[in-house]
Amino acid sequence: MTGEIEHLQQRLAAEGEKVAGFFEALSPGDWDRRVYTTGSQWAVRHVLAHFVSAERAYLYFMRDVVGGGSGVPPDFDIDAFNESEVPSLGLRPPAELLRALRQARAETVAFVGGLALPDLDQRGVHPWFGDADLRFMLKLTYRHPMLHLRDVRQALETGAPIPHGEGYSSFARDSTQRGGS
Repeated sequence: MTGEIEHLQQRLAAEGEKVAGFFEALSPGDWDRRVYTTGSQWAVRHVLAHFVSAERAYLYFMRDVVGGGSGVPPDFDIDAFNESEVPSLGLRPPAELLRALRQARAETVAFVGGLALPDLDQRGVHPWFGDADLRFMLKLTYRHPMLHLRDVRQALETGAPIPHGEGYSSFARDSTQRGGS
């Protein structure tokens, strides 16, 4: 195993555990606190459901890239995907979502363990950032929750959801306009 692949596996595993640990420490009253004011106006439970859904989707598309595919299809609408996946998944009990998150992350870590170093240079389409190499996609897989958790923490600390134009979505859109680096 190469050092870079092992490092990616370790980061994915460690960050996945941090995310799960954050959610495990929440009080029962925190789960239904609203985090965002846009779209379906996700509560904390929906953010966890989003992590499960996104992790599964990222893995599917990264496998496609390694197999010579393009990643997400050209007509993929990330907002429509989130709106169709998250609300129903968010109805599941938190303990079930945490198990699903851990399972999805374990599958991602195992996938990375099966890669060869040249695989990291394969390019495909990421659902938010567009054309990217697999290395970048894998880093986004463990960074993506960090950004949303910042919003969750803020919403829990202030008792108010993140206003439109602030938080994760504004950061990600600004990053896309700057070239996604």
